[in-house]
Amino acid sequence: QVQLVESGGGLVQAGGSLRLSCEAFGLFTPNDMSWYRQGPGKQRELVATITSGGTTTYMDPVKGRFTISRNNAKSTVYLQMNSLKPEDTGLYSCGTKAMRGPDLMDYWGQGTQETVSS
Repeated sequence: QVQLVESGGGLVQAGGSLRLSCEAFGLFTPNDMSWYRQGPGKQRELVATITSGGTTTYMDPVKGRFTISRNNAKSTVYLQMNSLKPEDTGLYSCGTKAMRGPDLMDYWGQGTQETVSS
């Protein structure tokens, strides 16, 4: 059973930084991993993805401010967030896809709340 556990959220002032972590349990090989966020009254949006090979992609509003990285030895993916803005506020969760028997399943963590004050 795959389990994703996020940590590192909190309250920060605009312009500040936070680093989020997502530790994966039950994955036997490095998977593509993504960070998502859901702001107040908004739909969940894809923030950043890192492939098993280390290729990264970002949504436009966070390019140049956020960095996704991974440590495969620790089965952990990180999201370094700099120059934070109030609109970055939301519940941040990590996600991945993995095989469960014959089926490709989506797995999500419970998320960690980040609040950016102006």
